[in-house]
This record gives sequence, structure tokens and C-alpha cells, in this order.
Amino acid sequence: MSDNQERTQDPNYRSVKVERVGQKHYRATNKNGDTLDFGQDEGLLTPVELLLAAIAGCSSVDVDVVTSRRSEPETFEVLSSGIRKDNNGAVSLDDIEVSFNVKFPADADGEKAQGMVDRLIKLSAEKDCTVSRTVEHGASVNFINENA
Repeated sequence: MSDNQERTQDPNYRSVKVERVGQKHYRATNKNGDTLDFGQDEGLLTPVELLLAAIAGCSSVDVDVVTSRRSEPETFEVLSSGIRKDNNGAVSLDDIEVSFNVKFPADADGEKAQGMVDRLIKLSAEKDCTVSRTVEHGASVNFINENA
């Protein structure tokens, strides 16, 4: 695997390794050894679903970390969706929406937490969520064949 030492020594460097487990079944492993299986087989999320989950998950953390200091939510659901586009064989996702259904108890702490949700969603979208901001604003992606 490519090991550009300057790149990998950067404190902002992030990576996951993906290995084939079986036909249409893959495993992502991070530097701590944590794993997530995915693919196109029964019981597995597809890569596109993982992208949508990553967007929802990133913003969920942004909202949850702050609001749960005040109160535990009664409901915390986030739906991430998009429309698959085919542009002459080049496929992508567009019109991605992240919809929050977050409700807190009707007590003083719950009302304070509920009052923070709109602002935190906006902050996540505009500043804090690395995943959605990368998708929205684009990033360079370079594919390297290690055996070429």
C-alpha cells in the first residue's frame, strides 16, 4: 500500500483499510482495529447507504453531544436520503437531505435542549460536520493502482 510518509505523519491524516471478505462483502478497519462490514449482499449496507449514514451520523453527533448535556432525548432519529443521478453512465447522488426528528421531555431541561436543536443543525451544516461539508463542497479524490 502507498505509504507517503509526509502524508501519513500529518496529524490530520485519517484512513480506513477496506478488504474483501467474500463476494460483494467487504470490511473497513480503522487505525484502532474497529471494523464495519458492508457490501451488496443480504444484511449489509451498501457503500452509498454508508455515505448517507456517515452524513447523518456526523450531524447526529454534533447535535447529540451538546443537547444531551441538558437532557436525554425521547426521540432521536435522523433520515438521510438522496436521489441517484445517471449522467451518461456516470452515477452520483444529488439532492441529499438530512431530516432530524429530535424530541426532548417537556420539562425545563428538555425545553432548553429542544431550543438548541435548530441552531446546532445549522452549525453542523455550515461548519462542524466534516462529512457533509466534504460532500457539499467537494474534495479531490485520487485513485492509485499499487500494482501498476
